Amino acid sequence: MKRAQRSGRGVRAGDGRRAAPRTRRSGARAEAIGVDTGGTFTDFVAIVDHRAVAMKRCSTPAAPERAVLDGLATLGAARDTPVRHGSTVATNALLERKGATVALVTTAGFEDLIEIGRQDRPDIYALRTRRVPPLVPAGRRVGVRERRDAGGRALVVLTDDEIAGAVARVETLGAEAVAVVFLHAYAHDANERRVARALRAAGLTVSASHEVSPEFREYERIATTVVNAYLQPRVSRYIGRIAAGPSRRVEIVLSHGGTAPPGRAAREPVRQLLSGPAAGVRAAAAVAASCGFAQALTLDVGGTSTDCAFVDGDPVRRRGREVAGFPIQLPMLDVHTVGAGGGSIAAPDAGGLLHVGPESAGADPGPACYGGGGPATVTDAMVVLGRIPGETLAAGTLKLDRRAAERAMAALARRLGLANARAAAAGVVAVADAHMEAALRRVSIERGHDPREAALVAFGGAGGLHACALAAALEARAVLFPRHAGVLSALGALTGGSRRERSRSVLLDVARTREIDAAWRALEAEVRAEFAAGERGRLRIERFAEVRYRGQSHELSIPGGPRLAERFHRAHAARYGFDAKGCAVEVVTLEVRGALPGRALPAPPRRTGAAAVAARTGVWTGPRRAGAALWTMEELAPGARVRGPAIVTQEGATLWVPAGWRGTMHRSGTLALARGRR
Repeated sequence: MKRAQRSGRGVRAGDGRRAAPRTRRSGARAEAIGVDTGGTFTDFVAIVDHRAVAMKRCSTPAAPERAVLDGLATLGAARDTPVRHGSTVATNALLERKGATVALVTTAGFEDLIEIGRQDRPDIYALRTRRVPPLVPAGRRVGVRERRDAGGRALVVLTDDEIAGAVARVETLGAEAVAVVFLHAYAHDANERRVARALRAAGLTVSASHEVSPEFREYERIATTVVNAYLQPRVSRYIGRIAAGPSRRVEIVLSHGGTAPPGRAAREPVRQLLSGPAAGVRAAAAVAASCGFAQALTLDVGGTSTDCAFVDGDPVRRRGREVAGFPIQLPMLDVHTVGAGGGSIAAPDAGGLLHVGPESAGADPGPACYGGGGPATVTDAMVVLGRIPGETLAAGTLKLDRRAAERAMAALARRLGLANARAAAAGVVAVADAHMEAALRRVSIERGHDPREAALVAFGGAGGLHACALAAALEARAVLFPRHAGVLSALGALTGGSRRERSRSVLLDVARTREIDAAWRALEAEVRAEFAAGERGRLRIERFAEVRYRGQSHELSIPGGPRLAERFHRAHAARYGFDAKGCAVEVVTLEVRGALPGRALPAPPRRTGAAAVAARTGVWTGPRRAGAALWTMEELAPGARVRGPAIVTQEGATLWVPAGWRGTMHRSGTLALARGRR
């Protein structure tokens, strides 16, 4: 987009100031940096000279660290600059099946458990169900004669000869990584430790279940450990290159919204499968809270996908979920992803029906409007509909080719038998909206949350282009478009603070309080040890327990503290409509979370001159283009009002305000919109 041309009545066009060139010229040094690597763009938010600076770079999928290291250098990162990084490297490696060759070492007789799995059917109505093929074929599964029961009693003693034989067999398989998973190792890990130590001594990369997921349920523990081994070589190389860059104070964002130092993150890449989205959800929760909303739906629309979550005070967590067809038994934020983003390809199927996604044009060649010969996409549809103004995209990173977008949509219209490019573009947006609406319903209505009580926080480069239509469909109370919406996940990484978490299954009766407290103290000691001595006094420690009635197959997460059984009964009644106070209560898994306070973002500069005068009047009547007023976020002072139809731009993000919607700039820097009378 062109640099803004100011007048007393508003801003004629523009996406604000471009941070990177100014930083490079001034030689300014970043005080702290947040990074989010996506499939299309790599986003940065830095604090430079006591102000927030946002920047986008095109991602480099063949070597994703290149875009990160280039951005860090541009922002003046030094050895002592804190860098917090959310990434899709682990997710993409699993989705694209580009991980390592893995061998599985497990208790003899249970080698095929990874393939047998559970009796759950992926599609209960399919006559011929197809499961995702296991990451370890039968020929690379090694059984070891050892066996302990749940109480730790040795049923089959593990010998040194058996360990040596297992190592020799693994060495013949040509595996790049090894997963070691023995029965009941979550409670008694001595045998796993012995075998893992021998394999590492032989020079092999090892993932052991007692380190990765020390929790019961053997199939999920095997699957989680195998996925970790599958990802470890590729992700560890990536993290190693980032850690060897300009900063030596790098932390990696994890799927539960916490962080880990590079060494641990490289050993446990399975914890990063929702790394970038987790940072964005935490930042969106803070945006909603600052505007007075306890409940919120988050809508993160990037170039490749859309990530959705529900916030009820804090982001909703789950102890396990399926990723790319594999159960992952680790705490994660409850984020649902669909293949509908700005780069999602629009094309008719064999029957002539319009499909949008999940395939994406990515960063290369990108949508048609990037000028690289790419296909028709959702971004091209928005360009044709006039909802993306200006001459560049992504904070000036890419030049906008409007004619290419028109040609792509016109060609799609001919294939669909539609009248013109605008009709095709409207259809593409409607289909994309339907995919996104289904994702939002998945994390709200299907989980028992009422979206009518929530605000919709729109971020990512394209979240604001879809937000009002989706909020209307779900009857959400408001739409919130925050400052730095285009890079909010990077902002969440920057401001989220350092967090560490540890958990372990214990399977104890709730009355065994001494043993439960001792296990909590042991986990707390592990968490505290992850922080420097000078930081431990500022730590906020939280304890949680996964609790159930004995015999149940599911648990509820209850905060630690006195009267655990009583509070579990109440939580069970609130969730399921009844309690069973006569039944035994069992503590399944204990968890400890430690967090340092996050970094506060500097306040935006105060508006002066014409912008401040207009804000005081409370009425904006800016210039018109294609029937819509056009504003930049930077010119909207607290209290300023926007009435649809309008377009509001900021660096890296655009908001479409349809007719019948009105917005007011909140003092926090978020534009809050609601439906009003026409």
